[in-house]
Formats: sequence, C-alpha cells, structure tokens
Amino acid sequence: MDFTWSWDHAATVLPILLETFVKVTLLITVVGSAIAAVLGLIWAFVTRETPWFISRPLAWLLDVIRMTPLPIHLFLVYYSLPTFSAMTVGIIVIGVHYSTYMAESYRAGIESIRAGQWEAATALSLPRGRTWRAVIIPQALRATLPSLGNWAIAMFKDTPFLIVISVPEMVTRARQYGGVNFTYVEALTLAGLIFLVASYPTAILMRKMEKRLAY
Repeated sequence: MDFTWSWDHAATVLPILLETFVKVTLLITVVGSAIAAVLGLIWAFVTRETPWFISRPLAWLLDVIRMTPLPIHLFLVYYSLPTFSAMTVGIIVIGVHYSTYMAESYRAGIESIRAGQWEAATALSLPRGRTWRAVIIPQALRATLPSLGNWAIAMFKDTPFLIVISVPEMVTRARQYGGVNFTYVEALTLAGLIFLVASYPTAILMRKMEKRLAY
C-alpha cells in the first residue's frame, strides 16, 4: 500500500468524489434536512398539544430514536423494507433520525416564548391554530433557526454511515478507489477537504445568523 501523495491519483479521483458529492451526499443532506425540519416541528407540536396518551408514547419513541445509533436504524429499516432502494431508505431514516433532534430544538424555542404572547392571543380570541401559525411558530423559528442549521451540518457529516446499507456516498467511493488502486491517501484526504469546504462556510453563516437573530 502506497502512503505517498500522488497528484495523478488526486486528479483522477477528484471528479469522482465531486460527482458523488453532488448526486448522493448533498442530495441526501438537502432532502433529509427538509424531512427532519418538517417532522421535527410536527413532533414538537404533537407532544405539546395532544392528550397524554398520545404525547407520552410519542415522546418515549422519539427518545428511543434519538438515543440509539443511526447505523442500527439504517440496518433495521433497510432489511425490513427490501422493496425500497438503499438511497430511499437512507434519506428517510436519516431524516427521521435527525427530526428527533430538531424536535428538541423546536421545543426549546417554543418554551422560550413568553407567556404573555399566549395570553395576548387568548385575549384577542385567536383560534388555537391561528395562534400557532401567526404567533408561536414564527417566533420559535426565529429562535431555533441557527440550531436547525447546525443539525443539518451534523447530518451532512453523518452521511458516511450510509455505508451500512451500501449507499455509494463520497467516503465510500473514496475507500473503494483506495482499495482498487492500493492508495487511500489522496481519495480520503480529498473527501475530507470536500466535507470541510462544504460545511465550514455553512457553520460560519449559522454563527452570524445566530448573532443577528439574538438582537
């Protein structure tokens, strides 16, 4: 196995990694983040607004999902639903998994809203649904948006776990290239740099957004 850097190997593997990044890793992150953001808001709403015999079992289920590793979820769902493609399972599972974390962010955002906001909505005789849509959710989103962005970055970095169900994401392709050519240095280094280049600007943007929304 060769551990020296080769620019020829780097030039060969970089287009492969970039193509996989766009078609697999980025796609999974974007779609999975959308699923997680929507489901997380639904979980936060249901656990707060429904009777205990619905909210408590749901809260327990969300805790179980959040406290168990993502690779186990991928493995169990993929082999339980053989009719779905690995890509589809990966998107759904990673979206549902991270929705449990985003639900906690939404919950914290909702609980941070002052009681006077609820009282004012009640005094104006706003329907419960209108109160949520016009008063609570906009303020909660403002408070939780930076946190949601950070969870999306975490999801992006967890896409290599999809190797459990043989989804050919970027790190998997890098390892495959290294195995065929007996050199992992270029492929894995470039994969790491692509992750850094894609996630670091997003992290800076989230930090600036957090400071801006704090005022």
